[in-house]
Amino acid sequence: MPPDLKVGPDDAQLVARSLKQDHEAFGQLIERHASTIVNLAYRMVGNRAEAEDLAQEAFLTAFKALSTFRADSKFSTWLYRIGVNKCKDWLRAKRPGKGPADLDVDEALDSHVAEMRTPERLLSQQQVATQLEDAIARLPPLYRESFVMKHVEGLSYEEMEEILGVSSDTLKMRVYKGRLQLSRDLVALRPTGEDM
Repeated sequence: MPPDLKVGPDDAQLVARSLKQDHEAFGQLIERHASTIVNLAYRMVGNRAEAEDLAQEAFLTAFKALSTFRADSKFSTWLYRIGVNKCKDWLRAKRPGKGPADLDVDEALDSHVAEMRTPERLLSQQQVATQLEDAIARLPPLYRESFVMKHVEGLSYEEMEEILGVSSDTLKMRVYKGRLQLSRDLVALRPTGEDM
């Protein structure tokens, strides 16, 4: 059987069991969603250790507030909202953002699917990815949040609207402005005379 097929209870069943003080069931929910929440946090705050701490805080908050979870949305959406809020709180407190960026957005995105595997190309890909991560980290928090959810996590505007409680028109504008600022940031810092 392929490893990506989920066997066992779905999220709703695990939530119901967790509400009856079944800690093993909540542990399964954590296992199922941990990498998603850690990756979300990492994309938003740019620091792996902080992302792991924020994910733990999100799960702790979810556990304490589980009785308030309404089944009118998916558990994963509710958990995602908690994770986003933890990241927002951290960003308000810390305001991180650093690092040079000198390539444009198209080059940065293309680096993830490039076919060349020479050591030089692999190093270049790693540098481009780092530069893109740094540029995303410099976006204003609202733009970064929307950009990450749309283009990194691949959520639909409908899902984003449910998570953030903001209209899809507003979210589309934030994503657009985030992309625009990201492009300007990366293109403006590109070394002159570079031929790629």
